[in-house]
Amino acid sequence: MFRGQYLYSIDSKKRLSIPAKLRKNLLPEANESFVITQGFGKCIDLYPMDEWQEIEKRLNQLNEYDVEQMKIRRMILHTAVDVEMDNQARIILPQHLLEFSGIENEVLIIGNLRKMELWNPKIFKEYLNVSAEAYEQLAAKVMMGK
Repeated sequence: MFRGQYLYSIDSKKRLSIPAKLRKNLLPEANESFVITQGFGKCIDLYPMDEWQEIEKRLNQLNEYDVEQMKIRRMILHTAVDVEMDNQARIILPQHLLEFSGIENEVLIIGNLRKMELWNPKIFKEYLNVSAEAYEQLAAKVMMGK
């Protein structure tokens, strides 16, 4: 499981190092491979391959004749790209996802349990500030069903 936040930079070849504290949580089944795709809220989702395979199983169970189910399947899959870590634990970030997320040089890497999220740090700060609900109210609502 991934957690925490890490501020990193991408190099001129659009490579991003995966933090050692996050890499230690990769299972052997991931085979140092990921699927990277458009996330929710202007971020990039980075799934270890073993976790992505579970996502694909769920997507495959969606009804292809249901308009909403097919739309979400297309939205998730049309930007998905397989990436592998090189021998220096770096991945290459696709240009279309960099443009979508607004990431230029700095990347805020956030552990989100089964995946990592990549954010432009300024956009993430704005995302947190936009919420009208206080942290405590949101936690009570979501975690306790209030």
